[in-house]
Amino acid sequence: MSDLIRSKNIISQIYYIRGVKVMLDFHLAALYEVETRVLKQSVRRNINRFPEDFMFQLTETEWKELITNCDNLGSVKFSPATPFAFAEQGIAMLSGVLRSEKAINVNIAIMRAFVRMRELIGQNKELKKKLEEMESKYDQQFKVVFEAIRQLIEKKNEPRNPIGFKTGKK
Repeated sequence: MSDLIRSKNIISQIYYIRGVKVMLDFHLAALYEVETRVLKQSVRRNINRFPEDFMFQLTETEWKELITNCDNLGSVKFSPATPFAFAEQGIAMLSGVLRSEKAINVNIAIMRAFVRMRELIGQNKELKKKLEEMESKYDQQFKVVFEAIRQLIEKKNEPRNPIGFKTGKK
C-alpha cells in the first residue's frame, strides 16, 4: 500500500511541459531530502550528463503559466529563479550525481511511477479500441451512449468560464 501511495504522490508531481513529462527540481529535492540549492549545484557541476532532452530550465513564461495553472506549488511559486525540469532520463541520471542510498531508492520509486503512468495511458488506449469495436457491432440506438463514453475517456479541454469578480466593463 505504501508503494501505491508513494506512486500517486509522485505522479501528482509530474507535469507535461514542452511535450515531455517532467518533474521539477524542488519536488525532486524534497524526495531526495536535499536542499534544492544542493541539487542544482550537483547538476551544474555535472552539466555534461544532462543534455537538453534530459533536463532544461523553464523560461519565465513557462514558469508563470505553470504557477497560474497549478495550485499545488506552495511557497516555491515565489522563488526568484525558474526551476529545472527533469525528464525521466534526467531523473535516472540524478541518482549517479547525488550518490546516496536515499537517491537510489527514490529513483527506483520515481521510475516505477513513470512506468505506472505509461500503463494507465496504455489501458486508456485499449479501452478506446474496445469501445470502437463494440460501437461497430451494435445499432445506432446506442450511438449516444457510446459518444458519451468516448467524451469521458478523452477528457477534451472544454472552454471554461472565467471565475472571480465581474465588473460589467469589458
